[in-house]
Amino acid sequence: MNAIVNRRDKFFGPGKFYINALSIAVPIMLQQLIQSMVSLVDNFMVSGLGDIAMSGVNVAGQVMFIFMVYVNTICTAGGIFMTQYFGAKDKRGMGQAFRFKLIMGLAAAIPYYLVCRVYPRQILSLMVIGNTQADAILDAAVSYIGICFFVGVQMTISVVIASSLRDLGKVNIPLVITVIATLINTCLNWVLIYGHFGLPALGVNGAAYATVIARTFEFIAFLVVYAKLKPDFMVRFTNFIRIDARLFGSMAKKGALVLFCEMVWVLSETVTTAIYNGRGGADVVSGMASGFAIANLFFVAIGGIYSATGVIIGKTLGTGNLEEARIQKKWLLSGASVLGVMMTFVGLGTTLIVPVVFGRLSDSAVGICRNMVILLAFFMPAWVLMNAQQAIARAGGDTAMGMYTDAFITILVMLPMLFIFARYTNVGPVTMYFGVKVLDLVKVVIFHFWLRKERWLKNLTVPQAA
Repeated sequence: MNAIVNRRDKFFGPGKFYINALSIAVPIMLQQLIQSMVSLVDNFMVSGLGDIAMSGVNVAGQVMFIFMVYVNTICTAGGIFMTQYFGAKDKRGMGQAFRFKLIMGLAAAIPYYLVCRVYPRQILSLMVIGNTQADAILDAAVSYIGICFFVGVQMTISVVIASSLRDLGKVNIPLVITVIATLINTCLNWVLIYGHFGLPALGVNGAAYATVIARTFEFIAFLVVYAKLKPDFMVRFTNFIRIDARLFGSMAKKGALVLFCEMVWVLSETVTTAIYNGRGGADVVSGMASGFAIANLFFVAIGGIYSATGVIIGKTLGTGNLEEARIQKKWLLSGASVLGVMMTFVGLGTTLIVPVVFGRLSDSAVGICRNMVILLAFFMPAWVLMNAQQAIARAGGDTAMGMYTDAFITILVMLPMLFIFARYTNVGPVTMYFGVKVLDLVKVVIFHFWLRKERWLKNLTVPQAA
């Protein structure tokens, strides 16, 4: 009888676990999928203005991309502690993690202002060095980013609240709010870009105004939820400055390694983008940007597996059940491998919509877009697995893994390779991207052996284990 029960537990244990993991991952993936679809519609609308307009919006969008990576990285660092304190049912610790996210997130407001309002053309020009239509692209980009400046603070606070809710496993509320906000953005794009209901056609500026309005709605909605729901991490304004210096310093130390790793990644992506933008005219910029816009439809698997892994492993470690966390790690990596392969086939299927969505771009841009989507689809198994590995390490506070492997490989190998491609070859943008991203396969192998050392297997809510 005991043998039968043990076999049943062995069979149903992973099943229940995966159901739990999917209950966290699916709403996040659904949220990102809807955002990606709406973004795709937005790109479709902007593409109707031509290659130059779309190139300008996407060059400006690179600045917002860097800003959001910073804010999300800060939330990731704070989330390492948030999930573990949630597992330990320590409201005070959760409140400290929330303070860390908000204070460090808002610190980016000053550089964001300088880029958007003080030196926009000078900074954005770095993204189109060598492009044959750089001046026209910059005109559109500067106009767009000057308006989008006004959502920096709102986006930061929204992301901090949304990420904190997800750290507690409350994934449905951010889903609903973000879906509504993105739908508002799409409707306003249709109205303001082309001028419907008697309003003037504002073109690129209309897209920027739509973003500002939608993000402001999202910000207000999250503030209302924060006030009404009173989550465990809630901090009253009157005692907001009551910071635990020791804990804040510990979060900053862990966060610095995560931030270094992510900023190196975003720097490499920005440099890569700037170099391939110089391999032609507006068709290259718009074609590559279109490829990523479609790829976002299957990139949702990356965010879903990362968030679910962090919440599950972090909560288990916070309860002190290290053996269970060790078993969960194996199940999560197996699930990530299967999900990555599935997303490859999904990605290949999305190539069918390229001529439908971006048919109004030039033939050259459409061809670049299709080839880029195919390339990105084949990298999905490695990327999904790699993000699951990173989430496991960071959930236990092992932020050194990303710095010593991911960041150092990027700095010492990838960036030199990139400049060699740019200086000594005439390869196209898609081939160049493939050449440097092959290194991600090496990172997966290194991460595998690093995780086996179990430096991530720690309960950070216990002082002596921190």
